[in-house]
Amino acid sequence: MNRRDKINYYLDIAQTVLERGTCLRRNFGAIIVKNDQIISTGYVGAPRGRKNCCDLGYCTREELGIPRGERYELCRSVHAEANAIISASRADMLGSTLYLVGRDYATKELVKDANPCAMCKRMIINAGISTVVVRDTPEDFRVTYVYDEWVMNDESLEGKRGY
Repeated sequence: MNRRDKINYYLDIAQTVLERGTCLRRNFGAIIVKNDQIISTGYVGAPRGRKNCCDLGYCTREELGIPRGERYELCRSVHAEANAIISASRADMLGSTLYLVGRDYATKELVKDANPCAMCKRMIINAGISTVVVRDTPEDFRVTYVYDEWVMNDESLEGKRGY
């Protein structure tokens, strides 16, 4: 029997979660796991009660020609990581791992080299999540240790004078 390794098992679940996403650009699925228990899941979608881009039939950022990774304030959706964090208690998230998988809406290909946006990184840090695992291919993934890589290496200070 060829048993799936645990990291890819959780990434497979996150990839299933992304199927609920409603974005017309990229959909992500996130799950938060602690002690081999899934704490919460999240996918990309408009806030509760608001219409999703897939229901409207257009993406505002796409129509305005805004490049990926820019001007998120114009996006209707809440990111997968944020939705997973919103659905969990902080006590449950302390020391947990967030698994993240993205897929391009048009090509249906996995998003290689994906990373949480700056706002999601801040939420992950404050939630007490210790590790983030992002899928690049069906078998390959990257592991980020939040404290070492996002807290101690604060890219928001690059080129800025500290205070």
